[in-house]
Amino acid sequence: MASSIPSRPRARLAQPDDLETVTTIISLSFAEDPVWGPAFGGAPSPEARFAIWRTYLAAAVRFPWTWLSAGDEATSVWFPPGEDEMTADQWDGFGEIMAEHLGDDGAGRVVALFERFDAAHPRTEPHYYLSLLGTHPDHRGAGHGMRLLADNLERIDAGGMPAYLESTNPANNDRYARLGFEVVGSFEGYLPGSAITTMWRRAKTRG
Repeated sequence: MASSIPSRPRARLAQPDDLETVTTIISLSFAEDPVWGPAFGGAPSPEARFAIWRTYLAAAVRFPWTWLSAGDEATSVWFPPGEDEMTADQWDGFGEIMAEHLGDDGAGRVVALFERFDAAHPRTEPHYYLSLLGTHPDHRGAGHGMRLLADNLERIDAGGMPAYLESTNPANNDRYARLGFEVVGSFEGYLPGSAITTMWRRAKTRG
């Protein structure tokens, strides 16, 4: 069945010294993303995009909810219920690194994009928030990302919690749906026509 998830080694929590690995996976896997590719497309080099992503991900790994697949092929970046993506100081640092590599106008457009994400984010019920899920380009097509996500969701289900994500690539929507996510809305991304789909996965009741 297309919806089945093969048996898999357990994922591992990313540690602070895994930041470079996590950043490499995200910066490469999102380079051609319909939303984040153009958003960071003004960066003059792959190294500049890496620096921007690294600043965001350094804030994320302060929580024990960034995961790596067993062989470091894929990573998932989650925020636990009720937690902000960055502290005020971290947002300031993120803005500075974006301005350095994207210029003030480019940084301002990315900030506006983050504000759209924030405005669409549901606040009525505590939930786990999947900010990013990526697979290194060298390992695409082998199911590493979906197996990692399935592993994460097993852990979330054990706590009886819902989950939320934004899909920036329509090609992934059906994959998320097979794991229980339902479309709840959409909003425009960085460029006209770059629709972002918001998806919610209800808490699993334990029998």
